[in-house]
Order: sequence, then structure tokens, then C-alpha cells
Amino acid sequence: MSSKSLVVQAHRTLHLISVFLMGLIALGAVALTLASAFGVIPWLTFTATFGDLTFPEAGMITQIGLTVILASLFLFMPSVGRVMALERSHRDFTVSMNDVARAYHMCHTADRAGVFTLSSEFDAVRERLAYLRDHPQLDSLEPAVLELAAQMSQQARELADVYNDEKVARAKTFLKQRQEEAERQQDLIVEAHHALRDIRKWSQQVELEESVVASQLSQLEEALESTLPALGYTLGKESAEIVKLPQKPAAE
Repeated sequence: MSSKSLVVQAHRTLHLISVFLMGLIALGAVALTLASAFGVIPWLTFTATFGDLTFPEAGMITQIGLTVILASLFLFMPSVGRVMALERSHRDFTVSMNDVARAYHMCHTADRAGVFTLSSEFDAVRERLAYLRDHPQLDSLEPAVLELAAQMSQQARELADVYNDEKVARAKTFLKQRQEEAERQQDLIVEAHHALRDIRKWSQQVELEESVVASQLSQLEEALESTLPALGYTLGKESAEIVKLPQKPAAE
């Protein structure tokens, strides 16, 4: 038993004891006052003063006043008893519903695992009830609680069939595969972006190198066009035409 349950149980016990003592004190005060009124026992006697006023019968007045107060408190006992009975019934109902929910959960879990095989309504309830009675964690529950849990499980057998362990495991496996496929596609997309960025960078580099080569060829062509005529050569656009230099006559 937990410490919280012990505290609650001690509080209820002390409450019952205090109510019982209050009832005994109220009954005793009423009995003493009635006995004093009929002269069986004397009244409570003492003298009280308030300033110049003296009350020689203060004891009798005090006794009657306390008796009236205690009797008034005693009239609240039936309402206190009803409140305690209501709390007890509510507690019993809560405990019973918790037990039913626990037994139903275990029975429904077994139903999802395919433990029960009978299809007839009566046989299905009886099979579930036998399972709950033999369960080691439910041996302290009342038969009515187990019977109610078995009936609830039988009513929810279609739900257990739809969400049985095999189907749920298959669905989880399918979702896991889809998630892995999505992650794989995402990785491919990231790789494709990297490849595209490298291709663009490479293309820009090649274009830059080609432009540099074209500029160098243009400069070389300009240099040849300015140099070859001095040597007697010309460089045409379509074909190179060579012009021979004049030769000196042979010496005689």
C-alpha cells in the first residue's frame, strides 16, 4: 500500500472516531441536562461577574447553552453520515471502474494478439472470462468485474481484429519503408544539387578558359598579320599564300 493510501485511510479513521466521540459527548450533555432539569442530579454551579453585574446562575445557563450547541451539532450527524456514504460509494465506484479498465485492457491486448479464437458471442465471452480468471495479475478482482471486462472485450472484438498486432506491425513496417524511401530520395536530391552546382562551376570555368584561348589566338593572328608581310609572306583567311622573294642573278 502506498503512503498516499495510508494517509487517506488514517484520515478516514480519525474522521469516524471524531464523529463517534462528538455523538457520545452530545448525548451525554443532553442526558445530564435532562437529569438536572428533573432534579436527579444538581445543576452545574458557579458564579460569574461582569463589571458590577453578578450572575449566580451562570453554571446552569452555561450547561444549558453547551447542551443546545452540542445537540445542534448532533443534528448534523445524519448529513455527515450521508456524505461519508456518498464518498465511500464514489470511491468504490472509482476502484471498480479502474479494475474494469485494467482487466479490459489486458483482455483487449490478448484479443489483438489473437489469443481468442471462438466466434460465437456466448463462447467468446466465456473464453475471455476464463482467460481473465486465470490471469495472475487479476486474481484479486471480483467475478462481476471480470465478467463486465469480458463482455466489453467481446463487444470490441471487431476493433481488436482491425488493429491486431500483425496488421499494426505490417502497417508500421510499410510506413518505415516509405520513410526510408523518402529519406533515400531526399539524399539523391541533395546529391543532384551538388552535382548541378559542380557542373555549373565547371562550365563557367571552361567558358572562361575558352574565352582566354580565343583571345590569345586573336592576338597571335594579329601578330602574324603584322609580321609576315615584312618577310614576304601573307596569311590569308581561307588559305595561306606564299609569295617568293626575288632571287639575285648567278654570278658569271
